[in-house]
Amino acid sequence: MAPRDNAPAGTQERELVIERIFNAPRELVWNVWTQPEHFARWYGPTGFTVPTCEIDLRVGGRHRFGMRSPDGQPYSTTGVFREIVPFERLVLTDAPADEHGNPLPDMFETTVTVTLEDLGDGQTRLTLRQSGWPDDTMATHAGAGWNQAFDKLAALLPDL
Repeated sequence: MAPRDNAPAGTQERELVIERIFNAPRELVWNVWTQPEHFARWYGPTGFTVPTCEIDLRVGGRHRFGMRSPDGQPYSTTGVFREIVPFERLVLTDAPADEHGNPLPDMFETTVTVTLEDLGDGQTRLTLRQSGWPDDTMATHAGAGWNQAFDKLAALLPDL
């Protein structure tokens, strides 16, 4: 299969898979995923801001992402880093949370796996897999949000 940029989100057995190619070295793409000051600049759908971004990058460390929609609606998630292979792979859980970063009771938790492949010539293939969705509709909506975030990331990378 040929590499695709701006690949549409797909679901299979309630798993979201997105593949994108970025015109940036793998180390830089890793940094924008793992450093809060960079992550907060691109995460979330178009028009959303990220006023809260905490990343404790170690196995067992927690993350907390708080987004705000253009109309002011807050959305928060939290989770734990399960696997970290520097510059290559991140595996973390992600679940809806309250404004303090506490997981909401009786809600779902997904597992996000991000792999980075150095394609040479300053290009990186990012593959995101997010599994554990309670239904395909939620996975499809999340895919739209991720693709919008990746569009913002692609626009940000040349400035870093």
